[in-house]
Amino acid sequence: MFNVLFYYKSRELDKSGDLYLLNKMKINSKDFLVRPEKKVKLKKWLTNVPPVYKSKEQYHQILAEHIREMSSLQSLLYASNQYSLLLIFQGMDASGKDGAIKHVMSGVNPQGCQVFSFKHPSTEELEHDFLWRTTRCLPERGRIGVFNRSYYEEVLIVRVHPEILSSQGLPNESLGKKTIWQDRYNSIVDLEKHLSRNGTKIIKIFLHISKDEQQKRFLQRIDTSEKNWKFSLADIEERKFWHDYMDAYDDCLSATSTSDAPWYVVPADDKENSRLIISQIILDALNNLNMTYPHVNAKRRKELESFKKLLTKK
Repeated sequence: MFNVLFYYKSRELDKSGDLYLLNKMKINSKDFLVRPEKKVKLKKWLTNVPPVYKSKEQYHQILAEHIREMSSLQSLLYASNQYSLLLIFQGMDASGKDGAIKHVMSGVNPQGCQVFSFKHPSTEELEHDFLWRTTRCLPERGRIGVFNRSYYEEVLIVRVHPEILSSQGLPNESLGKKTIWQDRYNSIVDLEKHLSRNGTKIIKIFLHISKDEQQKRFLQRIDTSEKNWKFSLADIEERKFWHDYMDAYDDCLSATSTSDAPWYVVPADDKENSRLIISQIILDALNNLNMTYPHVNAKRRKELESFKKLLTKK
C-alpha cells in the first residue's frame, strides 16, 4: 500500500486577523503512479484518501486554479506544435469518468481538445485489428485527446467475457493461444512507445472505486429521476464479475505501466477529491513537456515591424 502525502502550502492572516488556509494543498502525482514493472494488487490501493480540500468552496477554488493553469499550458502546447497529450480514462461503471472529464477539462479550449467515448465496436471496426478504431482518433500535434475508455477494453471486458473474441474475426490459431492477453499487452506497449517517440505524451488514469461506493451511486441513479437514464440491468449483471475485473486490471496495470505511458490509480470514492488529483496529474504532465513559444528571429522581427508600419500608416 502506498502513502499519500498532503501538506498545507501556507497560512496567512485575513483582514480580520483570523487564520485561514490559503486554499491550496499540495498534491504529489507520484503518490498515485504505478511504477513500471511493479506487480499491482488493487485491493492494496486505497479507494479513498484524506481530501485535499476543506470545503466545497475550497474545492471549487482549487479546481478553478488548476483549470486556469491548464488553459494556459494548452495554449503553449498548441503554439509550440511539437507534442500532443493523450489522456486515457478507465474504471468500473459509476467510477466517475464522465464527471472527471466534464469538470477537469471544462476550461480547456474546445478547438484544442477532442473527447472520444468508446463503447461496443461497430461492424466496420470489428473488421480491423483491435487498435484500429482508437488509432484513428489520436490527437494531432498541439492538441489534447481524451479517451473515455479505450483500446484497454480489449484486455479488460474482453478478458472477463472471452466469448467476445469469437465475434472479432481472429484467426483460429490466435483464438486458441494461451498468450493472447500477453500478446495484446505487448501490442499496446509497442504502440505507446511508438507514439511517445513521435511526440505524443500518454497519461492513463484508472479511477479506483470501491464496490460499496459503486452500489451507492447505482442506487442514486435509480432514486434520482434525472439520472435514471444512466442505469440499466447490465450494470447489475456486470457487478457479478467484480473480482474478475479486478484481476484483469491487476494484470493490465502491471503489464502496461511504463515510463513512456504511465498508469495512475486515482482513489475515486470522493468525486471532488479525484478531480483535483486528476487535474494535478495533467498539469504535471504538461509542465514536464519541453515546450516554448516559437522563437522569432531577427529576420522575422524585421518583417513584423514592417507590417506594423503598414497597419499604422495614415
